[in-house]
This record gives sequence, structure tokens and C-alpha cells, in this order.
Amino acid sequence: MDTSMAKQGAYFGASAGLTIFGLFGLMPSCLLGGAMGLTIAGMISSIPVEPGILARMIVLVSMLAGAVVFGILIVTAAACLGGIIGSIVAPRPPDRLTP
Repeated sequence: MDTSMAKQGAYFGASAGLTIFGLFGLMPSCLLGGAMGLTIAGMISSIPVEPGILARMIVLVSMLAGAVVFGILIVTAAACLGGIIGSIVAPRPPDRLTP
């Protein structure tokens, strides 16, 4: 069976997932990561969080981690879905009858 259609589907799914993440997922993932970072910084220091360099670094790292994790999740799911659809749609070779 030729897997080029499945590969094309996976590539198309990955590019569609990256586009969807860029349009709809980047801002919420940074927002959720920042909220998580503020919570962690509040646990380490005190609430309300003082605008120190440590608190800002914690928030920055958690925002980046949130964006990376959600980006990987969305792109991987879309690539898997595209690969599955591509393998379903791929033409199958005719069955060979032996005499």
C-alpha cells in the first residue's frame, strides 16, 4: 500500500493545526500559562505578587510553557487526524487473483 497519501494528509493536518493554533490558540494558551505562573509566583512569595525579577521570570516561563504545550497538542492532534483521513482516502491497489 502506498503511504504517500497518508503522509500528505499528515502534512496538511499539521499545517492546518499550526494555522488554527496561531489564529485561535496562542492568546488563550499564553493567558492560561500566565495565570498559572502568577499562581506559582504567589505560592513562592506572597499574594499579591510583587513586581520583582523572580516573579516576572516565573510568569514568562509559564507563559512560554503553556504556549508550547498547547501548540504541540493541537498540531499533533491535527497531524494524526490528517494522517488517518489520508490513509482512509488513499486508493487501494486492486486485489490480484491467482490462477
